[in-house]
Amino acid sequence: MKIGLVLFRKEILELIRNYKVIWMPAVFILFGLTEPLTAYYMPEILQSVGDLPEGTVISIPTPSSGEVFLSIISQFSTFGVLVIVLGFMGTVAGERKSGNAVLVLVKPVSYTSYIYSKWAAALVLVWFSYSLGMLSGYYYIHLLFDGINVGLFFKGFIVYGLWLTFILTLVIFFSSLSQSLGLTAFYTIGSTMLITFLSGYMTKTLKWSPGQLVNYIHELILQSQWDEALTETIILTMILSLIILLITPTLFKKKELS
Repeated sequence: MKIGLVLFRKEILELIRNYKVIWMPAVFILFGLTEPLTAYYMPEILQSVGDLPEGTVISIPTPSSGEVFLSIISQFSTFGVLVIVLGFMGTVAGERKSGNAVLVLVKPVSYTSYIYSKWAAALVLVWFSYSLGMLSGYYYIHLLFDGINVGLFFKGFIVYGLWLTFILTLVIFFSSLSQSLGLTAFYTIGSTMLITFLSGYMTKTLKWSPGQLVNYIHELILQSQWDEALTETIILTMILSLIILLITPTLFKKKELS
C-alpha cells in the first residue's frame, strides 16, 4: 500500500509536469461552455455571418435545458473521449517503449501497484476535468435557459462519468499490452465504437451493455425516467471495469517477461 501511494504521488507529479492538469480541464471546460453559448446565440451568429437577403429573419426554436445538457454530453462523447485516449494512450506503452517501465519494475515494485497507480492518477484527472466541464455547462444552462433539475443533472453526471471511467480503463488496458501509442489509440477507439454500434443496433439483446449508458441518460434527462435496465447496466459496467482492471497487471507482466 505504501509503495502504491508513492507511485500514485509520482504519477500526479508527472501529470503536473507535462501540463495535463492544465490543458485537459481547459478542454473539458471549453466543451462545457461552447454548447450553451452556441445554442443561445445561434440566431445572432447566423444573422451576422450568413450571406442573407436584407430583412431576412432567422427563427430557431430555443432548445430546452435538457437538450442543451445532452448536447454537452454529445460533445464529451466525441471530443472528450478523444482527449482521454490521446492524453493517456502512452501511460504504460510510452514507458515500455522508452525503457522507464523496466527501471521502475526492477525495484521492489509490484506490477499491480505500477498499473493501479497510473489508473488511479488518470482517473482523478479525468473526473476533475469532466466535473469542471459539466459544472461550467450547468452554470450557463441556468444563466441562459430555464435551468435543469439538480437531481437529474447529478444522476446524468454520475452515469456518464461511469462511461468515461470504463473508457479510461480500456485505455490503460490496451496501453499495457502494446508499445505502440498508435495501436493503443486504435484499439481503444475501435472497441468504443464497436460497443456503441452493437449496443445501438441490438438494443434489446444488449440492453445492459455499457454502450447503452448514453441512451439511458437521454431518457433520464428528457423524460425524467430512470429506465429499469439502467441500474443493471451500471452494475455490469462497474463489474466489467473491475475485471479489466484486475487482469491488466497479469497480462502486462506476461508481456514484459516474454
